[in-house]
Amino acid sequence: MSAPRNILVTSALPYANAPLHLGHLVEYTQTDVWVRFQRMRGHECRYVCASDAHGTPTMLRAEAMGVRPEDLVQEIAEHHRADFERFHISVDNYLTTHSDENREITSEIYRRLNAAGHIVRRSIEQAYDEQRGMFLPDRYVRGQCPVCGTPDQYGDSCESCGATYTPLDLKDPISVLSGSRPAVRSSEHFFFRLGTFEQELKHWVAEHIDASLVRKLDEWFDAGLKDWDISRDAPYFGFEIPDEPNKYFYVWFDAPIGYMASFLNLCRRTGLNFDEYWCDGHDTELYHFIGKDIVYFHTLFWPAVLSGAGYRKPSGVFVHGFLTVDGQKMSKSRGTFIMATTFARHLEPDCLRYYFAAKLGPTPDDLDLNLDDFVARVNADLVGKLVNIASRCAGFVHRLGEGRLSATLADEKLYETFVAEGDTIASDYETLNYSRAIRRIMGLADKANQYIDEHKPWVLAKEPDSADAVVDICTLGLNLFRILIGYLKPVVPELARRSERFLDIDELRWSDLSTPLLGSQIARFEALLQRIDPKAVQAMIEDSREDAAAASAPAAKQSDEIDIDAFAKIDLRIAKIVSASHVDGADKLLHLELDVGGETRQVFSGIRAAYDPTDLEGRLVVVVANLKPRTMRFGVSEGMILAAGEGKNDIFLLSPDAGAKPGMKVT
Repeated sequence: MSAPRNILVTSALPYANAPLHLGHLVEYTQTDVWVRFQRMRGHECRYVCASDAHGTPTMLRAEAMGVRPEDLVQEIAEHHRADFERFHISVDNYLTTHSDENREITSEIYRRLNAAGHIVRRSIEQAYDEQRGMFLPDRYVRGQCPVCGTPDQYGDSCESCGATYTPLDLKDPISVLSGSRPAVRSSEHFFFRLGTFEQELKHWVAEHIDASLVRKLDEWFDAGLKDWDISRDAPYFGFEIPDEPNKYFYVWFDAPIGYMASFLNLCRRTGLNFDEYWCDGHDTELYHFIGKDIVYFHTLFWPAVLSGAGYRKPSGVFVHGFLTVDGQKMSKSRGTFIMATTFARHLEPDCLRYYFAAKLGPTPDDLDLNLDDFVARVNADLVGKLVNIASRCAGFVHRLGEGRLSATLADEKLYETFVAEGDTIASDYETLNYSRAIRRIMGLADKANQYIDEHKPWVLAKEPDSADAVVDICTLGLNLFRILIGYLKPVVPELARRSERFLDIDELRWSDLSTPLLGSQIARFEALLQRIDPKAVQAMIEDSREDAAAASAPAAKQSDEIDIDAFAKIDLRIAKIVSASHVDGADKLLHLELDVGGETRQVFSGIRAAYDPTDLEGRLVVVVANLKPRTMRFGVSEGMILAAGEGKNDIFLLSPDAGAKPGMKVT
């Protein structure tokens, strides 16, 4: 094994507008597997991340919610931290880019770049919303594509023909904020002179970036590296540029600096040396894990900014592709836009980590989460092959050996064959070829099961004086299981933890796997992982549909107004709950049979957390009677009962006063 390395790892910062979804988890799983592997190998590997806080979207969402942007950012960051914990992402420090450390380093880097002549000023024309009193980001202007004529396109590119342009090029543009036609105004902006670093970047890319990305980078080099706009005008949520009132750093300037800020925060808490990881002349390594949509920022803009400000460039940038579900983009209507919390509510996070790892390689190819294949692979590999080894052997060791392993191995050569694969599997992890590592490990699992099948301890145990031989066979089986779980520990850390507890051993290190576990006591076997029930996957999908529907429902401000004609279109009726029952496979729903004045309707209502069905029968409620019926997996919902509250347990049904009768119209 090589000498211990000192490594700093980051993954891209999730934007502070929502909790994490499964697309995010591709990256964080890829990062965490690599980090855990390095730690198992005995290296010092630190992992930092943060929520990407700044920008117009954060500012506008906070405004719509009636909260301060700073409070919104902190709330979302707590969601991110919780999602990291649910999926066993072993980050050492999680910050937000709206931090004192980030303001400090961002200002310092800007001053260094400006003093070195890498910042220039230039007046530009931009779309301006006069009703809102603000310049509009590209994606806040929509209009007709100037190339192909497709209507309702964003202000930076056309989803139909792929053309790129500026918002001012659009035909019939409108502001998505006010619906008005934007004006054109001039403003002085600050630009980073990226082209100055072209030759330096070419050399760095050739040495540190995977060949699969170099061709795309060459296209950008051939087109010429343009100056990069790093400023925005007030109003804007971000850091004000030093000595430049009403001018703010563009979010993509301070976002990658958030890596440095999160690490600085960690250094100040633990005594680590910041300069050893961010300045040249030290024997340390720095790696970024990102998606392929932000390659330009991390392989050109970011290393140039670091170099221009006197910092070291990254040792490497690892890039993954996008996630599809069942061969299509994640979809809220199909229930495949799945949030991390929703997945963890129904299924083991280790199962998703395993499936992602089994499909992840060193190139930025897209990854498909085929839900049927997911169920089949996890059940076959993790349960049917891996955990099956332990479950087949543990009982015999307790029944015939009082729970103690043999003092010797029944087949040392087979054990050494498993150990010998360690270097090859380690090489696969090191080069991010996780899918190949998984194939090798599962091939070894097949060999372990084959050994047990050939020696048939369940048959041998019936013979007299066979106890020692049976325990010997099962001791080898459990040692092979221990090697396999060690090889998989970076991928399935919770399953590994349960296995370590079952074997009654300390946390496994890579170096431990070459020495067999002999003569020691093991715990009684308890199920380490349950088979995935396809019904749990369907329940997750339905849950995701419900979450998406709730999230997309417009939340009106108290100041929003409708006229009497609009209100008159809503047919509110008194209804009596005739019966109420749980809905199999739906954690949130109750099935209600309603009497709406002689007419019976069924409604699926998301009030299960707050009400017991037996308490609802006979109760009067208010129902939206002319709501379009909604077809669900469980049946057709023919209305909606009204309730107040924030959701979950905080739900309160609206009821009429005494004397109201089913079918009465609410006016």
